[in-house]
Amino acid sequence: MIGTGLPHRVQLSPNINERRVGKPISVLVLHYTGMSSAQKACDWLCNAQSEVSCHYLVDEQGAIVQMVDEAARAWHAGVSLWHGDEDINSLSIGIEIQNTGHSLGYEDFPLPQMQAVAALSKDIIQRNAIKPRNVLAHSDIAPGRKIDPGEKFDWGFLHEQGVGHYVAPEPLSGGSFLQMGDSGDPVMALQAMLKLYGYGLEVNGSFDQRTRIVVEAFQRHFRRERVDGIADASTVTTLHKLLRAL
Repeated sequence: MIGTGLPHRVQLSPNINERRVGKPISVLVLHYTGMSSAQKACDWLCNAQSEVSCHYLVDEQGAIVQMVDEAARAWHAGVSLWHGDEDINSLSIGIEIQNTGHSLGYEDFPLPQMQAVAALSKDIIQRNAIKPRNVLAHSDIAPGRKIDPGEKFDWGFLHEQGVGHYVAPEPLSGGSFLQMGDSGDPVMALQAMLKLYGYGLEVNGSFDQRTRIVVEAFQRHFRRERVDGIADASTVTTLHKLLRAL
């Protein structure tokens, strides 16, 4: 199903199966296609050999293509984790947003496209009662493995349209920071906050490679000005603000 009044066409994908019983839709995942055109992405997502699919695709002009009924389980999340749940495909609806991605140039997301993503997302979350904190980037649920939709995607704009959980990021500044090789209570506190928000992370007090990757994922969504995997004052304060705003 799709909300009335939204521009769309249908091109069905065979890459679906049934959702896991007993788990309602509770997550919306946003991706970029990473392909040269929306039609090529759509054709690939509808090709049985690709073994990938999503519920919707939004092209650069804001046109929406539906490929999978929301009642069905699309194959867009892959190996992923959020709040301890591993089968994100069973819990989620996936939107692919046409963008060439980091490997092919990674252009800005045009305003008509962002407006369409916002309208479609708002329709989905209202009909499925999805919490704002569960409107996620692919990189949030698969840190390190995925980096889309990336640091150019304007989550602040979506929030202004009533979609997602967001706070104004703390400005970059100096001061203390945590990075690879650090350990102790401050690292443990950082890991605990990231895990509390939903990221898949072990709270072990060691700023290891996994911690760096998760910090990068957090920055890519919530503190996009600098994505470096270093938990500086701006990153930590932004995380504090997000948790307080829940």
